[in-house]
Amino acid sequence: MTAGRITLFDSPLFLGFDQFEETVDRLRKSGGEGYPPYNIEQIGEVDLRITLAVAGFSMDELDVEVEQNQLTVRGKHKEDEQRIYLHRGIAARQFQRSFVLADGIEVKDASLDNGLLHIDLERIIPESEARKIEIKGAKGKKNAPKAIDVDIG
Repeated sequence: MTAGRITLFDSPLFLGFDQFEETVDRLRKSGGEGYPPYNIEQIGEVDLRITLAVAGFSMDELDVEVEQNQLTVRGKHKEDEQRIYLHRGIAARQFQRSFVLADGIEVKDASLDNGLLHIDLERIIPESEARKIEIKGAKGKKNAPKAIDVDIG
């Protein structure tokens, strides 16, 4: 968090969300990237697909990597020194595009088809892990139920 800036995550209700806030800041700063263009679509109940337009790149010039919760796609053309261009209008620039994956999102596979790189993702829905937390007394002992004597008669 930047000094002097107040955000939603300053609230005491969001304990331990510092890393999330840093990720949001990083995304905001890199939001100006425009190349390559991409789509994100839902293709099933729990399946997603990221499609990047990577025309001109071969499979060996592309790299897809997942580290922690960040998916990074890189493209770098191999230099072809034998070609002599009279006009070069097709960009041969390298790129790097990153996506932050939410917890529970896993990359299934990637495929290249007609200049489109498809990266298939799956949302893993965890089983509920609710548990009861025992409440102890001030000295760390369990509070035992107290018997109440009632005089009938």
